[in-house]
Amino acid sequence: MSALEKAPETVRAQVLALRQAIEHHNHLYYVLDAPQASDAEYDRLMLQLQALEAQYPDLVVPESPTQRVGAAPLAAFESVRHARPMRSLGNAFSEEDVLAFDKRVSSVLRDAGLLRPDEPVEYVAEFKFDGLAIGVRYEHGVLAQAATRGDGRVGENVTANIRTLRSVPLKLRGDYPAVLEVRGEVLINRADFEHLNEVQRTHGDKLFVNPRNAAAGSLRQLDPRVTAQRPLRFFGYGWGEIIGARSRAAPSEQPDLFKPPVPAGDSDNVGAPCATHAQMLDWFESMGVAVNHNRRIVKGAAGLLEFYADVGRDRAQLPFGIDGVVYKVNSLAAQEVLGYVARAPRFALAHKFPAQEETTILVGIDVQVGRTGAITPVARLKPVFVGGVTVTNATLHNEDEIRRKDVRVGDTVIVRRAGDVIPEVVGPVVELRPEGATLFVMPTSCPVCGSAIRRLEDEAVSRCTGGLFCAAQRKQSLIHAAGRKALDIEGLGEKLVDQLVDSGRIKSLADLFLLRVEDLILYDRMGRKSAENLVQALDKARHPGLGRLLFALGIRHVGETTARDLARHFGSLGAVMEADEEALLSVNDVGPVVAHSIRQFFDEAHNRDVIHALEAAGLKPELESGPEGQALAGKTLVLTGTMPTLTRDEATRMILSAGGKVSGSVSKKTAYVVAGEEAGSKLTKARDLGVPVLDEEGLLALLGRQG
Repeated sequence: MSALEKAPETVRAQVLALRQAIEHHNHLYYVLDAPQASDAEYDRLMLQLQALEAQYPDLVVPESPTQRVGAAPLAAFESVRHARPMRSLGNAFSEEDVLAFDKRVSSVLRDAGLLRPDEPVEYVAEFKFDGLAIGVRYEHGVLAQAATRGDGRVGENVTANIRTLRSVPLKLRGDYPAVLEVRGEVLINRADFEHLNEVQRTHGDKLFVNPRNAAAGSLRQLDPRVTAQRPLRFFGYGWGEIIGARSRAAPSEQPDLFKPPVPAGDSDNVGAPCATHAQMLDWFESMGVAVNHNRRIVKGAAGLLEFYADVGRDRAQLPFGIDGVVYKVNSLAAQEVLGYVARAPRFALAHKFPAQEETTILVGIDVQVGRTGAITPVARLKPVFVGGVTVTNATLHNEDEIRRKDVRVGDTVIVRRAGDVIPEVVGPVVELRPEGATLFVMPTSCPVCGSAIRRLEDEAVSRCTGGLFCAAQRKQSLIHAAGRKALDIEGLGEKLVDQLVDSGRIKSLADLFLLRVEDLILYDRMGRKSAENLVQALDKARHPGLGRLLFALGIRHVGETTARDLARHFGSLGAVMEADEEALLSVNDVGPVVAHSIRQFFDEAHNRDVIHALEAAGLKPELESGPEGQALAGKTLVLTGTMPTLTRDEATRMILSAGGKVSGSVSKKTAYVVAGEEAGSKLTKARDLGVPVLDEEGLLALLGRQG
């Protein structure tokens, strides 16, 4: 009498229905990635099943979904001898290796009379997952045992942990054999890995270095309840022992040239019911086993290499990590003819991608100054070949990341490089840490210009404060200062800035105003007329509005509007330079962070020197009074559509100069909407709210200017 027969008929039927529904939703979610039930609905089904099994303990069976979680911790993993060896694969690292493999396979099959002259071999090309190899054994359709690869003959029994994976069916569907061992890979998706590390970080636990290590560590937990909390997934791609399977290949599906011989006793294909590897994977899928769909049947070496190139190009977009692709001769009969050598089959090959992670020695940590003054710690490494290139430097991001990863000079570290991504240090191999490995200390002065390095509160990045003086920031600061919203120096483009800085002619913003036509005509693509126009533009820029000059200085957190507010409030450059943080906080929209940034900028001696040099070069900003008496003081305007002569930037500058503000949306507080041709929804809303509407002529009249 079975356990189910000891309960009332109605309860047995309800329990069976609940189990089927739960496993159906597990299959949709974890295998097909096509969920149909909400989390709440799924939880409701599970709670109902748990309640019935608690009321009728005799109903509990190993294949019940409720038994995935909760097994007692193990003292240790016992050894498991594989019924058939879990073989490894030979590796290819170059196109030549693949061509040689295809040539050997073709030659053997032609000599055996199994391949016509000039006929290409048919292969199945698949992903080489970057996870942990596992064999999952089913007896009469029920999960009976799971084991790691180990040495290929003997592995570790991880059955209790594998049972917690919802992508692994506890009971097979459909037409299953008496015994089936499905072999595949356990892995963690990248997004799930990042979330797992966030949880680890929140709990103060050690972070995992990469998804593969996380998957291996999670599966080898002695407490299955810990494994159950980890986002592990399984994909089947091969098989071990098969007993009692009925043939599933119709005679017409059997390749004419591949009449299957009786497989050798140690063959992987003993008992296989299909004619091809591709058919075997389809069979797995019909029984509810997760099989990755990113596989392709290809012909000859050209097809193999095309698959490798396609996967390599799209690799970064995959949800999980792979470290190569695998090629297998599709026909199982042909596999038998090709046979095995040592621990690897002759009919399969792993074509590896260039390594994306390697270990090397961290020789030192330098700092690099970015275009905006950001200070980035950079690891100096003992040269290592990773991701297809030799890496000698790798980013460490910032000071907090170094502390979090506990990276020290002298450590053996893991270096990662994916595609064109800048190499980064993933973390140290703490077990190999030498005595005397030293902690990193952020320098207090810029290695390029000697200015102070400061770090604002609530920011992860430290920065050089020598914005106008620092050579590392020079090009960026010049391009910014020459912009239309700043000094508006027409003709000073990026290419010319590059030449002027690289030649040493320009060392600071002040040097621009000392340029002569004779200096400029020496540079590429700079004729006399262009040089004369640029000198005229520089002369014009000697008398900017104070707000434009303050914006041109590139003070961190000071945008165009804040710069104008500062100019109106203080009225002169000297007053802004001498204002303390308390005085700065009295300016409209200037908070503690902005005030501190302004004060830091003007406290840096190098920046003050550049400003004095600008004054010596004839730069005299036009003084601005406060907003009192200005035509648009305290009023907000909205611009929409295209005006006849004014650009949007020109109209904005006029409004700001008159004490007004420009907003992107219309509200009851809007004073005027200035509408040009093709004005859209803003004009409609203005009319609905009764906001006055002006055209370009009306705006100019309001500003006291002639149209």
